[in-house]
Amino acid sequence: MSRFGSRTRVSTYTSAWMPTGDEPQLITVDYLVVAGGGAGPGTAFGDGYGKGGGGAGGLRSTVTATGGTGALETPLSLTLNTNYTVTVGAGGSSSTTGASNTNGSDSVFSSITSTGGGKGGLSDGVGSSGGSGGGAGGSSSAKSSASGNSNQGYAGGSTDGYGGGGFPNGTCGSGGGGASAVGGSVGSGTTAGAGGAGRAVSITGSSVTYAGGGGGGATRVSGSGGAGGSGGGGTGAATNGNAVAGTANTGGGGGGAPGDNDTSARSGGNGGSGVVILRYLTSAGTITIGAGLTGSTATSGSYTVATITAGTGNVSWAA
Repeated sequence: MSRFGSRTRVSTYTSAWMPTGDEPQLITVDYLVVAGGGAGPGTAFGDGYGKGGGGAGGLRSTVTATGGTGALETPLSLTLNTNYTVTVGAGGSSSTTGASNTNGSDSVFSSITSTGGGKGGLSDGVGSSGGSGGGAGGSSSAKSSASGNSNQGYAGGSTDGYGGGGFPNGTCGSGGGGASAVGGSVGSGTTAGAGGAGRAVSITGSSVTYAGGGGGGATRVSGSGGAGGSGGGGTGAATNGNAVAGTANTGGGGGGAPGDNDTSARSGGNGGSGVVILRYLTSAGTITIGAGLTGSTATSGSYTVATITAGTGNVSWAA
């Protein structure tokens, strides 16, 4: 004890942050966002050269694997009772008029956008770039590949102009790119390029392959269409045949039409529509799938999985 009497030490603690009860409640959401696949061209008359296959729609995922050479993506931390935009991209369209084929449309979830697949190339033409690139059409001169987005898919195939002159030895079309492989390129021979393989993702609890590229179309003379890439890619047309569309809700590219040996119109394959799949802990909240969207939910262990197959609208979660 000092001559001034006893002293008592008082310790004061001031928190830098104290909860107020008004902070936003968050939910962690895994996603698979696949865009629509690109279409393969058709042909209105025999022109000797097979058409390129459509590229697969871009694929972005936080579960198992993502598209292209990208690293697995990070789940989103979202606020409860808040609307987030979802758009499921349509597949590109084709017809018997070659120049009318189109790229696939983008798919969107909140801040995540996957790019539509590139359309396949016409005779003597290159494909279009996209989530995965479209395949080049058969040609009398070399045609380069069309690029894909590096974190979503791969390039389409190229052609080297083998047998230039077209009639009757035009080249086949090359394959569209897929989420895990480039489309097949074409040199000599009468078999068109295969579509690039898609990528397997297990967000639903089962492994499903998405975003395969479309196969190229055959040359004018007794050719074979290219196989569609695993994951919904459409097969390219053989001589005197029609191409196959990409599979709906996989983002598969459509197959290319043949270079026919008659004057009949031949169809290219439409691209397959995309899909948006969302996974979250069942205990963390309940999803509302808003007007304008077509979707359903299922459980997988401790998770709820919402699969949205068409439309544009909003989703939200509540505790």
